[in-house]
Amino acid sequence: MKKVLVLAEVRDGQLRNVSLEALGAAQLIADGGEVVAGVFGANAAAHAATLGHHGAAMVYAAEHEALAQYTPDAYTQAVTQLIELAAPDAVVLGHTAIGRDVAPRVAARLGYGLVSDVTGIEAGPVFIRPIYAGKAFQKRKFVDGKLFVTIRPNNIAAGAADESKSATVVPVDLEIKDLRTIVKEVVRKTSGKVDLSEAKVIVSGGRGVKSAEGFQTLQELADVLGAAVGASRGACDADYCDYSLQIGQTGKVVTPDLYIACGISGAIQHLAGMSSSKVIVAINKDPEAPIFQIADYGIVGDLFEVVPLLTAEFKKVLV
Repeated sequence: MKKVLVLAEVRDGQLRNVSLEALGAAQLIADGGEVVAGVFGANAAAHAATLGHHGAAMVYAAEHEALAQYTPDAYTQAVTQLIELAAPDAVVLGHTAIGRDVAPRVAARLGYGLVSDVTGIEAGPVFIRPIYAGKAFQKRKFVDGKLFVTIRPNNIAAGAADESKSATVVPVDLEIKDLRTIVKEVVRKTSGKVDLSEAKVIVSGGRGVKSAEGFQTLQELADVLGAAVGASRGACDADYCDYSLQIGQTGKVVTPDLYIACGISGAIQHLAGMSSSKVIVAINKDPEAPIFQIADYGIVGDLFEVVPLLTAEFKKVLV
């Protein structure tokens, strides 16, 4: 049995769903041991109830002003001090922009092992992660030592909330000093309606969308489905949308329940970012487009005819 620390992530005052999934992963790693959580930023303690309902026995809350927005030096100091305080056998967090940045920094500083981008956990624990842009999977097991684990969003179940469970809140006074970076303002270029990396449904467009105005057609479908809008690199390079929407080997890696690819040919770089989606629907005029080789459902047709029809049908059912 192990003691496992989950580093919860908060964005815009809301606890990210991947943090609850990390608690589910921590339960598997702990194997009956203790699961605790750490959360940073303003009103950190306010998230203790939710973390407790999902399995955290204790929540370390650090409400230092320097942790309100992520900076590498502040979070590296904070996570290091929290680990020294909690003394866990393993640390789990999301494979997000923050997780990918802070986990290797602190792991190297403390001499922990690191297994990243985990999509499954078997008894042992044995960690499953994709390699070669998702063409193969490897299994890794640590035989000794402490470790960091980052988990890919939407792959490990968070588990149902149990409101009979609660967590003990432990306020933590951290020493954050000698900061080289201070965030003055955060400017977002995306709509912010649905977080792309955690979205259960994604409507994505490629060069076939033809223009920035063409993405409005996709946005209308996404609004009906409660989905996020994504894009291929080709669409971003053509200036149809912002690079923050890019999905692929050089963009975001997503694993939604439903991925609707509109006007996307299916280049290997794009497939690396979305091929693990549970259900893939492809809409393309070219019946030979590579995207149809991995799609569960394919529609050969003009997206500007097909997508409005889908939007109208979904409205009848969902609105």
